[in-house]
Amino acid sequence: MQPDLKNIQLFVFDVDGVLTDGTININDDGSETKRFSVRDGFAFRLWLNAGLEIAIITGRSGEALKHRMKALGVDDNLIIQGSRNKSDALDEIIKRTGISESKIAYMGDDWPDLPALRRVGLPTCPSDAEAELFEVCTWISTKPGGHGAARQAIAHVLGAKGIYTPLQH
Repeated sequence: MQPDLKNIQLFVFDVDGVLTDGTININDDGSETKRFSVRDGFAFRLWLNAGLEIAIITGRSGEALKHRMKALGVDDNLIIQGSRNKSDALDEIIKRTGISESKIAYMGDDWPDLPALRRVGLPTCPSDAEAELFEVCTWISTKPGGHGAARQAIAHVLGAKGIYTPLQH
């Protein structure tokens, strides 16, 4: 059963494998770098400019994510890094926002995301997610993680809300 996309108020994203291609670059000094899609970032701004919320739940931690989310205007209070249990982290996001599960979209790509995906109104994943997620997600991007999957998901929901309409050529 498809949710009413017009009711979605919060989009929660995993990071590695969703906002990135899942690759971790480690420099000689041990520091890590991540590669984010500017197209996903553009969609984040559209979403936030529409008065909607974005949250991040990730099992890893790092400064690169903090810098990227700050540049996009994502509320630091809605970024949970180092999460061992993403369902518990989702509880914390719900507590912080007051937004109910049925009004939340979540994009994840791997097994740790499954408990949270099973709870939300719109479970989504990139095209290269683990196979088990395809059984749970009601919307699957045609794009892989780190290559516009988040943008496509945001455009899908904003389109249903009548907020975003791609230019017709």
